[in-house]
Amino acid sequence: VQLQAFGGGSVQAGVSLRLSCVACGWNTHTSSMAWFRQAPGKEHNFVAAIRWRDRKTYYAESVKGRFSISMDYAKNTVHLQMNSLKVEDTAVYYCAAGPSFETDLRTYEYWGQGTQVTVSS
Repeated sequence: VQLQAFGGGSVQAGVSLRLSCVACGWNTHTSSMAWFRQAPGKEHNFVAAIRWRDRKTYYAESVKGRFSISMDYAKNTVHLQMNSLKVEDTAVYYCAAGPSFETDLRTYEYWGQGTQVTVSS
């Protein structure tokens, strides 16, 4: 399974940005996909997850109400719509795929290369 994330950029606080992650080569270990982020000098943190079979979603408290994760079955793509961006959202964002609908990054077996999101005030 290969994941390719794109859509990052440098924006000002308050605007929106959409990240996308294209998945190639599905198997039974890719029933859920998620986004994590890593700010400079910090560990990876869970952002949002979605389960393929029923589109169930889950969000970190810090992004709830501002971010929305969705999937496009036809294109094997997961999107992360990020609205009302804040400076503290600045990080490298990674998409991941795994067999479980979890917030723990250790449960995700496949990872994309990361895309930088920089939010300035």
